[in-house]
Amino acid sequence: MMPTVLQVLPEDQPPKVLAPTRPQVSIVSTLYRSRPFLEDFLAGCLEALRRLAISDFEIVLVNDGSPDDSLDYVLARRQDVAQLVVVDLSRNFGHHHAMQAGLRHARGELVFLIDCDLEVSPLTLCSFHEKLHETGCDMVFGYQEKRKGGWFEQISGGLFWKGFNLLSETRIPANIVTERLMNRRFVDALLQLGDHNLFLGGMMSWTGFHQIGLAVAKSQRAGASTYTLFKRLNLMIDAVSSFSARPLVWLFNFGGLVTLASFSYAIYLVIRKLFFGDPLLGFTSIMGLIALSLGILTMAIGLVGIYLGKVFTQVQNRPTYIVRDVHR
Repeated sequence: MMPTVLQVLPEDQPPKVLAPTRPQVSIVSTLYRSRPFLEDFLAGCLEALRRLAISDFEIVLVNDGSPDDSLDYVLARRQDVAQLVVVDLSRNFGHHHAMQAGLRHARGELVFLIDCDLEVSPLTLCSFHEKLHETGCDMVFGYQEKRKGGWFEQISGGLFWKGFNLLSETRIPANIVTERLMNRRFVDALLQLGDHNLFLGGMMSWTGFHQIGLAVAKSQRAGASTYTLFKRLNLMIDAVSSFSARPLVWLFNFGGLVTLASFSYAIYLVIRKLFFGDPLLGFTSIMGLIALSLGILTMAIGLVGIYLGKVFTQVQNRPTYIVRDVHR
């Protein structure tokens, strides 16, 4: 909560409540196994703000149940960085939920969202800031012109964005990164969305306003990434099922085609029996059709189950995160 400022007036006049001032910039990041990066990350943030000559700022760090000593380190750093705000979540809720918590606690007129693992340098804030003021847009988002990493990371990342845009009505630029600079009206509009199944990349594109991309260089993270292949697959499923019903439509169309093909094949077998005296083609054909039908049916039930699970999560209306403490 922002403090209420009272203006001191003569005794015969009632006090007037002044609008609380906002920092010029809020830098928002999340903490999960982040201790090796934090010293350089904070130094980079402070250097970027110094280059921009911004003295009125805050750095909002959200502890997403990190199992290392990241929380202890940033709490200790508040002694020499007074503008450091630490939001401590009650447990690990996931990257996108922690970012949402950071955006909700950020008070700045501009909000810079960035990962603290130094794959993108905090100094890029200068480029984002220049682009935003040069174009007058509401958000500048970062993207990679060429994906970093080995062949598997490049191919899987490319397939993720192509698959999402193929299956979803919401279009997202390929190879976008976490880093983006947003003005206050964009952040406020984004936080109005009531999604409980979070995919912030899609939510930000869906929100609209004037958005412009900025190519950024992304280096290889030191140490293993916390985004495993299993987490990436889950993110793909969550992203598509949260923003499109197109897979259900495709499944219906595919089921119709299989039904038509099966019916046509049955008629073909009956005609051969009646007009040519051929015995009905037997066990192998029947078992093949049964296996195919069972596979399609199982896939269909699973797909419908994913969407029903999303509906169940949404109607539960539980908070997407719970804050244990805020150190401001």
